[in-house]
Amino acid sequence: MAYVDGFVLAVPEDRLADYRRMARKCGKVWREHGALAYVECSGDDVPMGKHTSFPQAVKLKPGEVVVFSWIIYKSRRDRDRINKRVMADPRLESMMDPTSLPFDGKRMFWGGFRPLVEL
Repeated sequence: MAYVDGFVLAVPEDRLADYRRMARKCGKVWREHGALAYVECSGDDVPMGKHTSFPQAVKLKPGEVVVFSWIIYKSRRDRDRINKRVMADPRLESMMDPTSLPFDGKRMFWGGFRPLVEL
């Protein structure tokens, strides 16, 4: 069964093009190192909830959009191997400087998931 890394973050609308460029580069690196799929989605229908929601989770500010992303791997073992290689890839060094990211990394959250259902 596959393994999935999921990410949620807030991106200022005026930096979305910068984020898209960064995501395309990152996706290329992940795929070259063996990820099966790399997907980045911009929020289109993410209402504010009463108790929990995507906007609340990232402390969404006016002029920002929620981004929901995931990377699919063959297995947890492959994910660990691939991520180790990705983090050592020199192409990502310049993109991962926290001061130049097109979003606030402090409001990003992520995790690794084992699928419960695959159809």
